[in-house]
Amino acid sequence: MLSKEKAVAWRAMLSVSQQKSKDCYQSPAAGMSGSTRLVIQAVHVGLAVLRPIVKVVGRKHLERPMAWLESKVKGVMFDCQMCGNCMLNLTALRCPTRCKKQIRNGPCGGVRQDGTCELDPTMVCAWRDIYEHNGELLPDRLPPREFNFEGRSTWIAEALEGMPSVMPLPAKREVPAGRLEQDLASGDFVLTGEVAPGTAANASAVLTQAELLAPWVSAINATDAAGANAALSSMASCALMARNGYTAVLQMTCRDRNRIALQNDLLSATALGIENVLCLTGDGVANGDHPGAKPVFDLDSVSLIAAARTMRDGGTFMSGRALNAPPTYYIGGVENPFAPPFGARVQRLKKKIDAGAQFVMTQLVYDLPQFELFMEEVRRVGLDRRCHILAGVGLLTSPKTANWISKNVPGICIPDEIIKRLESAEKPMNAGIAITVEILRRMRTMEGLAGVHLMFHPSRLNLLGEILAQAGLDTKEGRRRNFAPELVGAESKAIA
Repeated sequence: MLSKEKAVAWRAMLSVSQQKSKDCYQSPAAGMSGSTRLVIQAVHVGLAVLRPIVKVVGRKHLERPMAWLESKVKGVMFDCQMCGNCMLNLTALRCPTRCKKQIRNGPCGGVRQDGTCELDPTMVCAWRDIYEHNGELLPDRLPPREFNFEGRSTWIAEALEGMPSVMPLPAKREVPAGRLEQDLASGDFVLTGEVAPGTAANASAVLTQAELLAPWVSAINATDAAGANAALSSMASCALMARNGYTAVLQMTCRDRNRIALQNDLLSATALGIENVLCLTGDGVANGDHPGAKPVFDLDSVSLIAAARTMRDGGTFMSGRALNAPPTYYIGGVENPFAPPFGARVQRLKKKIDAGAQFVMTQLVYDLPQFELFMEEVRRVGLDRRCHILAGVGLLTSPKTANWISKNVPGICIPDEIIKRLESAEKPMNAGIAITVEILRRMRTMEGLAGVHLMFHPSRLNLLGEILAQAGLDTKEGRRRNFAPELVGAESKAIA
């Protein structure tokens, strides 16, 4: 039997513990079902009981047995992977670590049209599952996974330390605007393009493509091992372009580098004269030329954008260590309006803008009606007033190419009517050019769209001037608009 004094002390400790558990679990995602909320409340009670026990017995004595028990219970109930960074209360009790890329802010842009995973077509996208069981809502930005916590008991960690939380983002720091930022701020219809760095250990391919693009575009991206195929790096390509007077956009994927290497590259971008960075999660390695390579995905695109902003505006690494001289780049992200679940796409775009994205480039647009629905929702929640959006535009040269892309590149949607139009054309190339011209003309007048990002095969860049002329976009006058957008600040705006 406890003495009266000890009983009073125990009840006081338990009361404090219960309040801490309430604080830890007070904000489950808004769309959760009643049964999910009951489970979370049960966890809240369990943590309230566990906290004083851990303090009395000691963490080191309970860690191994509690981790074993947790793995058995949560493994059966939630397919828990024991990552040590549990977010189940925010993800409708669906473990985000089931995602084959293990990203914390999904869904990625590679979800197949039937809703299955880009990397494993036999399983439903883990983030689609979370979205659908959370009342068709994505949780707010989640913190990156801490891999040194793998295998530990999150029950004990949460009982003593509370839930992991994202680091607050710094206020925007004013930095000199580069050409791309200035052109987007002007309100004119902006064109950007991209080069495929290729496999030559010299500057020839990059500079040849840049020379063909330069008369028409405000900035030029260099892809980062596109399709998970080894190539000249985006960093080297952008440095070569910057040295030769071109405005470069450094593409950075999370597939091949951990957070240390990514931050190294972010710091290096400004040092090499690169004015813009574009943050992507990245394709899986399975379809690349090294399918046996180890995918990294330490961060996802949302976390990378937040890291880029923290370094630029806060002057620190993610760890909090101060920089001697912060970078000054313009921060971009990507979004795919055509990958399911479609309702999640604008929500994820908002997460990227909240994290710090100032411009966004979309996946290739061939399905104009679907893209117009996406832009309608973007305008409804005001994201076009917080970020400059550039739509991806390409050139289909044959029905064979269109069919192959449609079947083999997750995330790209080419409507059947476009494929049939190419198949029935006497000259498919001319039909492809006409389709691209029609898309460009429609986008030129689309409300909320800042411009287009041109993604042409290197062998077709010589057609760019002709196509832009047919679309009326080959001159400054043709791209001029009579207003300049006034972007509001980075304050979050709720999606109703």
